Amino acid sequence: MNFIENIFEHGLWSSRFIIILAVVFGLLGAIVLFAIASFDIFYTASYVIDTYLTHAHPEGFHEIVVGGIIGAVDLYLIGVVMIIFSFGLYELFISDLDPAKDEDGSENQLLAVHSLDQLKDKISKVIVMVLVVGFFQKVGRTEFSSALELLYLALSITAVAVGLYFLSKVGHHDH
Repeated sequence: MNFIENIFEHGLWSSRFIIILAVVFGLLGAIVLFAIASFDIFYTASYVIDTYLTHAHPEGFHEIVVGGIIGAVDLYLIGVVMIIFSFGLYELFISDLDPAKDEDGSENQLLAVHSLDQLKDKISKVIVMVLVVGFFQKVGRTEFSSALELLYLALSITAVAVGLYFLSKVGHHDH
């Protein structure tokens, strides 16, 4: 039985390499998102240059430009989530990333992941930033017609600020 158990356990342990699919396609997703966001920035910049060269300033010009740039930032952030996800899965299931180590051999803490909880925390913080950017993108497109709506805007911005403050405190222990 020891021989069969040994083969089974070795095969089971080797099955972790299936994670390579998530790592590779996660990185591919990040590349696609970065490319789309870069094209969005390029098209927005082209639109701005064309608008200034033709001296045509259409209604809502600034909102279009800001919306295009914020939308690209949103895609970049989602791409960052995919990169963190890919690096984290690789480090957790396959191997440490040797090139990520500093010259003195210590780990670069930006992408170092030692547990699923750490991976979840890193990803969730970036996802919250994506949601904040999306919130401000929607706020930028909204027209406010009453004082009550402006009060709601101020309260929602305050809630976002308080949430970001507490999010920044997660994982930081002051001694």
